[in-house]
Amino acid sequence: MFKQLKLKHYILAIVVIIILSLIIFYGVFSYTTNNPDYKITYGATFSQNFSEHLELDWQAAYLAMLDDLGVKYLRLPAYWKNIEPLPDRYDFTDLDWQISEAQKRDVKIILVLGRRQPRWPECHDPDWLAKWSGQDVRQKLLKNMELVVKRYQNNPAIEMWQVENEPFLDFFGECPKISKSQLQEEIDLVKSLDSRGILLTDSGELSTWYPLSKMGDYFGSTLYRKTYNKYFGYWEYFFIRPAFYRLKAVINGLAPAKTFVAELQAEPWFTNGPLNSTLAEHFKSMNTEQFISNAEFARQTNFSRAYFWGVEWWYWLKIKHNDATIWELAKKYFQK
Repeated sequence: MFKQLKLKHYILAIVVIIILSLIIFYGVFSYTTNNPDYKITYGATFSQNFSEHLELDWQAAYLAMLDDLGVKYLRLPAYWKNIEPLPDRYDFTDLDWQISEAQKRDVKIILVLGRRQPRWPECHDPDWLAKWSGQDVRQKLLKNMELVVKRYQNNPAIEMWQVENEPFLDFFGECPKISKSQLQEEIDLVKSLDSRGILLTDSGELSTWYPLSKMGDYFGSTLYRKTYNKYFGYWEYFFIRPAFYRLKAVINGLAPAKTFVAELQAEPWFTNGPLNSTLAEHFKSMNTEQFISNAEFARQTNFSRAYFWGVEWWYWLKIKHNDATIWELAKKYFQK
């Protein structure tokens, strides 16, 4: 009797797995049709700190991005270490300048708030914060976010706010974990100060997007095609197609108009950092062919926008290595 029940449960489990597999296959198949006429809007993320790490004149790089490339949609980090270099001593000079220059050119900005921000090590803490802990850090962070929102809430260049960057991808970067309740507290704070929409982001390849897809007004996914790790070397997501992202959006109830590729890989996956790697190593994971392929892949997600990740590297190639190939290639994606 026991063996018969066990066999029935085993058969039932197989049937359920087959049904679920068919549902998933049908779902993927249903959303794999590419619309060659679909238009996506391309933007870019710019990091002052990464530009400085590349030993660039970051202001020249920023203006070249706006004026030569013609970027009109921009994701801009508000790094804590830049804004509050000393406790309660604030310096908005650089961020004011970036937002002002964007405003002059009718550029629409997603301003990133919070402790976890784009670019390694993800948390860009001021040095003095190391002596603080627990609730004191929390209150300082919330105060910082409030000051940033109040400073720019009347600026028409700010299209929306991003709260934290991939907050639940806690195995990547050098950041303390953030809980769902803490993230909700930050979202509620921003909403209490301003009516603009809030963008939340998550890994495109390593996450289900739940619950972040339910917590904000807009959702942004990363999109990486070629990465590197010490176990496998260079790794390409050859088995993931654009339908993978479209299907996850459908499952999470995300409207295409409010779903972005927030971080579209358009620079190498640096194995030893950009300045300690040869150009030949750079081009293993990013080159003109890979750039074009990634841009087209993003278009086929049917999301409304894709923000390129790597504009500082393009400029670095152009200025430091006299190679403007990718810089010139990128222009066609912004100047339409």
